[in-house]
Amino acid sequence: MILPSHVFLTKGVGRHREKLASFEAALRDAGIASYNLVRVSSIFPPHCKIISRRRGLKMLTHGQIAFVVISDNATNEPHRLLSASIGVAIPKDPSTFGYLSEYHSFGERERKAGDYAEDLAAQMLATTLGVRFNPDTSYDERKEIYRMSGKIVHTRAEVKTAEGDKNGLWTTTVAAAVFVPQRGE
Repeated sequence: MILPSHVFLTKGVGRHREKLASFEAALRDAGIASYNLVRVSSIFPPHCKIISRRRGLKMLTHGQIAFVVISDNATNEPHRLLSASIGVAIPKDPSTFGYLSEYHSFGERERKAGDYAEDLAAQMLATTLGVRFNPDTSYDERKEIYRMSGKIVHTRAEVKTAEGDKNGLWTTTVAAAVFVPQRGE
């Protein structure tokens, strides 16, 4: 059984005339290009701890398989605003799983994209925990309901925004939650 004990959040941007090379450059900027990344769904494991990118990278070995929840977005349109975001929602009870969300968009600044990703993760967790809320209310109102329920202890987002290269090079943004396995796995 592979059960991550730690996770770190990271983000990056890359530019290149080739789309794939732009993605690689974004992974490099995020510090995760030297790992074999495997995309997984959006469950935040029980008892998992969020650690710094620096600490997380020290716990990995180049070439190893790393499980990630990753959001990426790309454009070759000059000056087009793009974003990639990861939202996190952690329950108060550490023995219960939480949620991560991936969100990518065009035309949204960091705060808007981050709030949306954070809200997606919080909504998924709230519905799992039985927290009642109206999905048509503002995120600020729902955030207060989540907080008042006492069941959701922490939400946050990792976001990377960029403008498309003025000369039409591919521009790629990535945001990722990188899982670090327990020692010995």
